[in-house]
Amino acid sequence: MAAFLNVGVVRAAKDYKARVTTRDSDYKSLFRFEKESVEWLAYHFLGENTEHRGGALTSEQTMKVFLRYMADPGFQTGVGEDVGVDQTTVSRTVHEVRKKIMEKAHIWIKFPQTVTEILAAKQDWQTKFSIPSVVGVVDCTHIRIPNPKIDGDEYINRKNYPSLNVQATCNAKEWFTSVNAEWPGSVHDSRIMRNSELFQIMSKTQDTIILGDSGYGISPWLITPYQNPTNHVQQYFNKVYAKERVIIERCFGQVKRRFPILHYKVRTALKSVPSIIVCCFVLHNIAKYLKDPDDFPHFDEEESNEDDLDGIELVTGQSARIRQLGQQKRDQIAAIIYQNR
Repeated sequence: MAAFLNVGVVRAAKDYKARVTTRDSDYKSLFRFEKESVEWLAYHFLGENTEHRGGALTSEQTMKVFLRYMADPGFQTGVGEDVGVDQTTVSRTVHEVRKKIMEKAHIWIKFPQTVTEILAAKQDWQTKFSIPSVVGVVDCTHIRIPNPKIDGDEYINRKNYPSLNVQATCNAKEWFTSVNAEWPGSVHDSRIMRNSELFQIMSKTQDTIILGDSGYGISPWLITPYQNPTNHVQQYFNKVYAKERVIIERCFGQVKRRFPILHYKVRTALKSVPSIIVCCFVLHNIAKYLKDPDDFPHFDEEESNEDDLDGIELVTGQSARIRQLGQQKRDQIAAIIYQNR
């Protein structure tokens, strides 16, 4: 028996896929960033990988797998063929990189809260736009998901497909400053707002506003357009407002074009979808930081998330008072920008 146990066992050699070499002309379309930007992302989020045994991926190769997954409508097998790895490697790599990006998400997506940050955001807005005291725009966009097996009806939005309703804000530089990707598609924009950290932050501000469409309830810090403008001042305000609020729609379009997984469908476990979405928004901001061009083909944008309502807040008690103060604030702003036209 002892002699039998000492007999050497020949271990089968493991066959690793050959890594695919990407042509320079295909690089941006496959990985959504210029090569230098991918190298920067790899070092920033993953550091240097000194492990070379067993066909280990370098940091840059690891990042390329993740980015290719964000650029593909979520099919891991196809991503593996493009990069030269197995589907299981794609799954593991996407999970690992997602975690690394989320660890630094707070650095790249940050809503202004200090006096200095708020003042800088207002100044940035005023250099490009007309409405005073604005630090950004809020809106929601729907991200398609497979229909969940549990409570699936909650995820069916008013356009009759399963989604998450994602609330985000952006600033004058077209950076996302907050993202909330936890809510099912059937939930109304204003409910997401009322239960968000953004609501708590803005409720405590003074002379600081964000712009929101008519699906939100107006308040002293959230200014919506006039539903039925009755004079030249109100009409002019709505015209200016429309030009300034469209920046959030432009940002949504940019992030979905750079990462088509957000435009088509996020095909992963439901619990992972919110962080996949946030990762894409983080990478959008980094693209702005790195000045990596948004030169992707346009596709048909879905219609606005706006409802034909001037918010759905109950006009009773404190809500009625807040609404009144918001309307007064809007009248004051409308008068100012009309005089300065």
